[in-house]
Amino acid sequence: MDDSINKIGVIGGGSWATALVKILCNNVPKVSWWMRSEDAVEHIHKYKHNLRYLQSVEFDLSKIDVSTDLIETVKNSEIILIAAPSAFLTNIFKDFPIELFEGKTVFSAVKGIVPEYHAIPARFIHKTFGTPYDQIGIVCGPCHAEEVALERLSYLTIACQDEDIADEVAELFACRYIKTTTSDDLFGTELSAVLKNVYSIASGICSGLGYGDNFQAVLISNAIQEIENFIDEVSPIHRDVKSSAYLGDLLVTAYSKFSRNRTFGFMIGKGYSVKTAQMEMDMIAEGYYAVKSVMEINEKFQVEMPIVEAVNNILYEKISPVIEMKILTDKLT
Repeated sequence: MDDSINKIGVIGGGSWATALVKILCNNVPKVSWWMRSEDAVEHIHKYKHNLRYLQSVEFDLSKIDVSTDLIETVKNSEIILIAAPSAFLTNIFKDFPIELFEGKTVFSAVKGIVPEYHAIPARFIHKTFGTPYDQIGIVCGPCHAEEVALERLSYLTIACQDEDIADEVAELFACRYIKTTTSDDLFGTELSAVLKNVYSIASGICSGLGYGDNFQAVLISNAIQEIENFIDEVSPIHRDVKSSAYLGDLLVTAYSKFSRNRTFGFMIGKGYSVKTAQMEMDMIAEGYYAVKSVMEINEKFQVEMPIVEAVNNILYEKISPVIEMKILTDKLT
């Protein structure tokens, strides 16, 4: 391999991208890292930590090649890991020379849906770059960036239709505080990662309205059933939704204090408008974009998804959370 080519390049400058770079630095000689903000890049070069996210993480500058040059980051990496918010992907790769992705393996750590196309990142990658599906993968939880920064034991699922690629990437992430498992369920794990953000918003709304733990248990029990019904319809292969990649990821996102989607929902339940909640958080709640896209996708499949519909009605139809959640309580079992 050319000495100028790094094993993996990370695209994104937020908390999740920062956490993933921290993990990879345990196993990879040098990580290429693209960030949009020149100020953030200069701050890392000077102070060894991200300007805005996970500031407790200190980087060994000999282990990272961080820049705002996206073309060089892609050219200089065998594996590309995209960890930017889904709403920004179209703009990030606008006018990008797609031929540079030829022969690359591309993994998504986006955890969202590309709103312009109502497409999961795997489909966006395939359609935009021409990457074959067996060279596309996903990195999913259950895992929060904040706990990675604290080096608390966490688990990642690495999914790819090519099991050899999944195993290779899993080795890059496995370390003292990260355990990895692999899966060949690319579409199911990615759709589940999208949906769990919607259910996390629902959980937050209910918490903001004053619903207690008893109801939350019913809500999330119904949520995993909705996930199973939907992904089985969209991608009908054998899978166990009780495993960590599905149920575990849902639970941590719906219950954790670190969950931005739950926080966003809590603010909506407390009476904030969508715009005000977004401004106060100053972070992307992927579930806000995902719910509208899931509704569009489900027009074809017609899966019963009352929780998703309730969140959509609150966020986009501006129905009162009090009224909508009261209606929902009569639909859950």
